[in-house]
Amino acid sequence: MRISIHTRLFITVSLLIVFFVVFSWLMNSSYLEKYYIHQNKQQLISTSENINKNYNGNVADLALEIEKLERISGLSILILDKNFALKYYSLGTTSIESSGMGRKQLRKNDSLIPLVITYLPSLQAGDKVVAVSQDQNLQIGLLNVVSMLNNGDYLLLSTPLVSLQKSAAVANRFFLFTGLITILIGSIAVYFFARRFTQPILELNHIAQNMSKLDFSNKYVSSSQDELGELGNSINSLSDQLDKSILELQAANLQLQKDIEQERRIDEMRKQFISNVSHELKTPLALIQGYAEGLKLNVVEDEANKNFYCDVITDEAAKMNKMVRELLDLSQIEAGYFPLDKELFNISSLVQDVLNKYELILNEERISVTVNSVANTIVDADRYRIEQVLVNYLNNAIDHVNDCKQIRVNVETVESKVRITVFNSGPPIPDESLNKIFTSFYKVDKARTRAYGGTGLGLSIVRAIMEVHQNNYGVHNMPDGVEFWFELDKVEP
Repeated sequence: MRISIHTRLFITVSLLIVFFVVFSWLMNSSYLEKYYIHQNKQQLISTSENINKNYNGNVADLALEIEKLERISGLSILILDKNFALKYYSLGTTSIESSGMGRKQLRKNDSLIPLVITYLPSLQAGDKVVAVSQDQNLQIGLLNVVSMLNNGDYLLLSTPLVSLQKSAAVANRFFLFTGLITILIGSIAVYFFARRFTQPILELNHIAQNMSKLDFSNKYVSSSQDELGELGNSINSLSDQLDKSILELQAANLQLQKDIEQERRIDEMRKQFISNVSHELKTPLALIQGYAEGLKLNVVEDEANKNFYCDVITDEAAKMNKMVRELLDLSQIEAGYFPLDKELFNISSLVQDVLNKYELILNEERISVTVNSVANTIVDADRYRIEQVLVNYLNNAIDHVNDCKQIRVNVETVESKVRITVFNSGPPIPDESLNKIFTSFYKVDKARTRAYGGTGLGLSIVRAIMEVHQNNYGVHNMPDGVEFWFELDKVEP
């Protein structure tokens, strides 16, 4: 059975209160009466000394003070001269009688006879004797102090023991009553104290349970600098450290998952790349092998067919050579083997130079080229690599232009960048292919790509070059065609 610390604390402290109340009551019952008697002994002795100090033999001089003592302290006072003649007695005895043996006898208080006979004859000045006697008439015990005063008179002080016993009994009953009230009030106080004392512990337990569930949002608000406050601060510190560590672990785990996914993607791309390379090489190799065997076996004897066979072999070898060069460029750029050789140059002039190189091809294909650029547009880039980007975009535009035969090249400034766009009229690129065309060997129309000798690597080289330059690039469909673009860092002339 589970007992909470609040209940255990309440029961323990309550039992302690009950124990001390009962223990105190037992001590009072056993020793309070004796203590009262002892205190009264001391009081009687002290009273005797005060009377002795102020008494000069004339009772009348101390009558008022003696009366006050009798009324306030409840004492019976007896004064005898040295011949045992009665000088004062509070109960009204007026004379004593002598026996033939010198014994003195009191007429009206026989309870004092033993004291007079036993102690008075042997007392010396300053002596005090404490004795207990029995009043034969009232059947009560008396506590007495017998002493000789400085002038030789005798003093007897007496107080009834029954009053002391009653006082002790009343005190015990009152203590028992107050003890019960103390137990009741103490138990209520302990209950609330235990509840208040255990509340921080329960709160800390709640915080610890939340921490076990990886919830570190709750914090302990310390209102004291005691051990519980220090424990709360320690748990808060532990919570912060665990939260930080778990966040770091989660970040590391997320990064690890990303790295694993990246490795899988790279591995998949590697497999796809090898498959694409194998596929791209298989066709030209098969053609070269077939036509070479035909020449070897003299399948054709006329010179024209032989030249055709040789042209096919040469063309396919050129395509393979182009693809290998592009693969080498792509791998070297991506691996960082070719650091950029940046310089400041006029991009508008470079665009015009590239178009001039393609002038013959453009005229043969009857393609109309429109150029819109700003003179003296200076950029900071690798001139040779940017020319590769322009050439690949232009080749792509020529290969995919439709019967409208329209190509537009624009050079414009966009904030701190220079954006170069190459547009060709033609069918739009399917939406599912827009994010894939910059991937190695990806071809939207494989049959047509093969027809114009494309390898699917040109746009991959564009991607690699622009990523090394840390500039943006992309493609989007226009209402009447497709537009490719890239950006370069602008330099103010």
